[in-house]
Amino acid sequence: MKKARRALLGRSLKPVRIACINYAEEMMSDRMMAKLTAALQKCYDEHFLPVWGYPIDLDVTRKPKPTDWQLVYFDDATHKNFLGRHELTHRGQPISKIFLKTLGEDDPVSLAASHELFEMVLDPMANLWADRTRHTQYAYEVCDAVEEDSFLVNGFPMSNFVYPSWFEPFKHPRGTKFDHMGSLKAPFSMTEGGYVIKKVNGRRLIKQFGSPEKRRRFKAEDRRGHRSEFRDPKGEHHPGRRASKPRG
Repeated sequence: MKKARRALLGRSLKPVRIACINYAEEMMSDRMMAKLTAALQKCYDEHFLPVWGYPIDLDVTRKPKPTDWQLVYFDDATHKNFLGRHELTHRGQPISKIFLKTLGEDDPVSLAASHELFEMVLDPMANLWADRTRHTQYAYEVCDAVEEDSFLVNGFPMSNFVYPSWFEPFKHPRGTKFDHMGSLKAPFSMTEGGYVIKKVNGRRLIKQFGSPEKRRRFKAEDRRGHRSEFRDPKGEHHPGRRASKPRG
C-alpha cells in the first residue's frame, strides 16, 4: 500500500530504487542508518515529491541490484570501497556519496544526505544547465543555493531546496515560492550560506557565493567525490566521465 500511494503521488511512475549502503563503520551504526533512511524517505515523500515529481524507494542493503542507483556513506575518501566509485557505479548507474569524517559540527549527516539525494534525483548525471541569459547558464543543482538552511523531519535536519521557479528567468507573480522554506525572493538568487555554479559563454565555470564567510568555509572543505566537483574539468575527483571498473 505504501508503494502504491507513493506511485500515485508521483503520477503513477514506477519508483526509482536507490540502494543505501553504509561503509561508514566507524561513524554510523546500522540502527542509526535505518532511522536516517526512514527519515529521508519521509522527507522525500512529503516535501520533495509533491514539488519535483517522481517517486523513489530507499532500500538499506549491502548488495545493490544492477539497476539500482546508490546513496553510499563512507568514513572518508580513503575507504577501500571508494576506489572504484565516481559519479557512476561500474554498472553505469548514478551514485551519490557522503563522507562523515569531513562533516563539521554544523553539518549533520542527514543534511548532507538529503542534499546529495535531492540533487541526484533531479540531475543524475550532473550535466544539466538552466539558461539565465544567452551567455550565462546555472547548474541544475537544487540545494546549493540554500545549502545551509534546514528543516526537521523525524528530528533530523534536512536540506532546503529550490523550486522549479528558481530556474525560470522570467517575471513571476507576487507570492511565488522559489525555495521550500521561502527564503529566496527571485530566480537564481541564494542565501548567505549558499553558492551557485555558473557557466559563462559555454566554457568558463564560476562558483559564486552568498557571502565572503561562505566563500571561506567552502574553500576550507574537502569536496573530493562530491557532485559539486563533477562539473569541474580540472577537478581531482575522477579520471574521466567513463564509468569506472570495480576494484577489489
